[in-house]
Amino acid sequence: MQKKKYDSLSMELQDRILEDRKNHVENPYAFPDERVIRRRPDHDRANLWRPAFVRDCEKIMHIPYYNRYADKTQVFSLYKNDDISRRSQHVQLVARIARNIGRVLNLNQDLIEAIALAHDIGHTPFGHAGERMLNDLYHSHTGRYFNHNIQSARVIDRIFPLNISLQTLDGVICHNGELELKEYRPVPYEDFALFDQKMEQCYTDTEAVKRLVPSTLEGCVVRVSDIIAYLGKDRQDAMKLGLFEEDPDYEISSIGTTNAEIINNISVNIMENSYGQNYLKMDDQYFEALKGSKKENYRRIYGNEKLEAVYREQISPMFRDIYEKLLSDYEKKDRSSVIFTHHMDYLYDMTHYYADFAAYEAEDANDIVVDYMASMTDDYFIDLYHYLFPKGRYQVSYVGYFDHEKKMKGEI
Repeated sequence: MQKKKYDSLSMELQDRILEDRKNHVENPYAFPDERVIRRRPDHDRANLWRPAFVRDCEKIMHIPYYNRYADKTQVFSLYKNDDISRRSQHVQLVARIARNIGRVLNLNQDLIEAIALAHDIGHTPFGHAGERMLNDLYHSHTGRYFNHNIQSARVIDRIFPLNISLQTLDGVICHNGELELKEYRPVPYEDFALFDQKMEQCYTDTEAVKRLVPSTLEGCVVRVSDIIAYLGKDRQDAMKLGLFEEDPDYEISSIGTTNAEIINNISVNIMENSYGQNYLKMDDQYFEALKGSKKENYRRIYGNEKLEAVYREQISPMFRDIYEKLLSDYEKKDRSSVIFTHHMDYLYDMTHYYADFAAYEAEDANDIVVDYMASMTDDYFIDLYHYLFPKGRYQVSYVGYFDHEKKMKGEI
């Protein structure tokens, strides 16, 4: 079957863009550096070598939790395979795709990059399965809800209070890559009080996170780029693991089927329909194809029963046991517990010179436990379980580098 070809921008739009660049035409809908808003406006003032949102990018990359992207599941847990995506690569792909779109649309690329780099920094181990497990535990104890995008903002605004801009924080909480839209229209605001209100609503109203809309076009670009980044890459990774094979009954769609086709074709369609506009838009054909491809991924990849069985039967009970143990230790103020030695003491060493650490320590014990568990990598989580419960009944095993090859040969 002939594959979908790579789309290109129309010659008319290419000529228009080149003429606009020649005449130094600016995009009036791009967010300008000089309008940046921070909680402490007297700090982190921009200069020539460190503009406003470059400062955000650098702060985010130097947060200790940034390193932990490298060992957090993107989609496929418990595989020893360096060729499948971890969350670190996903974040880089989102940043790259979003910057490419932002460059053509003449938006603020530094703001785009800052949002993209931070958007998943609060994500749990074991991907969205881990997010669901942690949410269930948190909600059962507090009646409040856990969402990784809200946690990401908490990491860079509360746990590490680095004076990150309102515009970056807003883009982070609004990045919901599970909700696709044909058109993205920003709803501007410039008030930290409203941002704090939006955050709190997401803790108390399970539907609030679905109503979040970015305040900038840059935030909108990151939001749609999150979908673009995982749609084809997840399929590519699944094929490498033997979980997703080419299906002759699967129709080649308008956006293509390979990762490279999907990234290029959706990006080009957005650029074609959005240049010079105060919104982002895909045409009807592309939007329907994107929805169809996403639905196909859910049918054939995300509902993998073997992996779900491991989550349900082994990892979920581990989450429960660790959560309850850490909560008990924190409430008893057991300073020998890892919740102090590996979390509270760690944060104090990192943040005491600019944070009100006493206020953080006085927060609800459940929030402290959630902060610690959400920060964990997959391997750390498994090691911690066995450290806390050396005779624990739950075990997980990783699929080794050569297990798939042995299986194909009938050796296992």
